[in-house]
Amino acid sequence: MTETARVPATTLGVVAHAADDLRVEQVQVRTPADDEAVVEVAFGGICGSDLHYWTHGAAGESILKAPMLLGHEVVGTVVAPAADGSGPSAGARVAVHPATPAAGAARFPPDSPNLSPGCTYLGSAAHFPHTDGAFAQHSVLPSRMLRVLPDGLDFAAASIAEPAAVAWHAVGRAGNVAGKKALVIGCGPIGALVVAVLTRAGAQSITAVDIHEFPRSIARQLGATVTLDAADSGAIAAVDADVVIECSGNRFGLESAIRGATRGGRIVMLGLLPTGMQPAPLSLVITRELELVGSFRFNSEIDDVLAALADGSLDAGAVITHSYPVADALEAFAVAKDASTSGKVLLEF
Repeated sequence: MTETARVPATTLGVVAHAADDLRVEQVQVRTPADDEAVVEVAFGGICGSDLHYWTHGAAGESILKAPMLLGHEVVGTVVAPAADGSGPSAGARVAVHPATPAAGAARFPPDSPNLSPGCTYLGSAAHFPHTDGAFAQHSVLPSRMLRVLPDGLDFAAASIAEPAAVAWHAVGRAGNVAGKKALVIGCGPIGALVVAVLTRAGAQSITAVDIHEFPRSIARQLGATVTLDAADSGAIAAVDADVVIECSGNRFGLESAIRGATRGGRIVMLGLLPTGMQPAPLSLVITRELELVGSFRFNSEIDDVLAALADGSLDAGAVITHSYPVADALEAFAVAKDASTSGKVLLEF
């Protein structure tokens, strides 16, 4: 049997049809273009955006208008390589970079394709027709998205490469953090991975904040030196951090970030705030000369992440708390929704 013969006509996938309508069902495996490969997916990590499509039928301003295959945090094996010879060969173990930047003039600025206004992302309803994701046992993907896993890095460990790249990019936006006092607001999977990346980058101390004890315990495993309850505003304000990375994505977290930053400090806004106006104590930003910078997705950082996971310098396995067969995706999504009892939840394909 050839490798190509292993590709079925249909495959099991996780599809969001509308708010509160998530289905595990057979989906078509489309015919690959010449520069596309077929990947047999091993693991997929459930992201906050996947949860939003399930619970709200939208992620921010990206609104479901038709059923969409979810998922962008996936790893697997190439079973049918790209016909044009690009990308990894059959049998290669790969992670996936899920972005497709717009070409030409729409790519702005040139060295930051993540900011391309026409960029598409796997499992995103930002455009219509929607961009299907990769929560399927067999996924057809552009060969340029595939990153060969380093030897010795198993699929489960590599499954967090995409969200870890988001965290890596955010820490990069903070500048040189070596020897500095860091504050992380929000210890969900992204915040926990930010703690891990800060630890690797040599932060002098890391204070991690969350409303729940369970995610704070994960942050401690990943290198947080102090953890605080989000309700303890006095203790957060007393941190006096050189760099703050806001991962909660709500206005209360942003307020904590501003109050917890030292004068002249930098705040990286990673958690995506709801659309529309948001109140914040901006007078403190002015009088303390704070820098507020945004951080959105990532560029090539996934390559650095994979190397760091392989050589052990990025210790992030504690963020993975649950794993479910894809047939039990509904249960897995329900567990992932409860931030008080779960970190990163994986689907096993």
